[in-house]
Amino acid sequence: MNRLAATRKGVATRDALLDHAYAIAAAQGLEGLSLGELARAAGMSKSGVFAHFGSREDLQLAVLDHAAQRFTEEVLVPALRAKRGHARLRAIFVGWLDWVRDNRDGCPILSAAIEYDGRPGILRERIVALQTRWRSELRRAVQMTIDAGELPPDTDAAQVGFELFGLVLAYHHDARLFEIEPAAQQSLRAFDRLLGRPVS
Repeated sequence: MNRLAATRKGVATRDALLDHAYAIAAAQGLEGLSLGELARAAGMSKSGVFAHFGSREDLQLAVLDHAAQRFTEEVLVPALRAKRGHARLRAIFVGWLDWVRDNRDGCPILSAAIEYDGRPGILRERIVALQTRWRSELRRAVQMTIDAGELPPDTDAAQVGFELFGLVLAYHHDARLFEIEPAAQQSLRAFDRLLGRPVS
């Protein structure tokens, strides 16, 4: 096997391991994730997994980054096709609701935020960095809506982003404890109310 083929195989194996690790973290949290557990789920030896992730913490960090990449690809990137302003902001919000619906076992980043919010260290720092980056994207989308004249010029973009985050957290809660469709409809009505659009 030449070096390029070996590299491709290694990348493919690592990606497959991350998919398995993501599923474990979604169901059990980052604390439920270990090299041994991942090896069992992937049908590999522990040493084979260790070759890709040198420690449990390295694995946990990689899963957080993997989750953030998937979130970006499934929520933000499709929304960028919508026109700047209200249409794009709503596309982001709807995509975010779909993300919660499609990840019924849970979101590893959100679960990790609860697990590590009071535990200083590199994992908490990574979670804060990822959440800060996402809030910046939300704030930017709100500001574009303001710039498009679809929100009042004195609108506080950061505050609206914070409130949108809160709406999704409420949806996340209700979608798992109660019925998901009513929770989705309430969330969309709340979005329209917040953005000053007619509420159905």
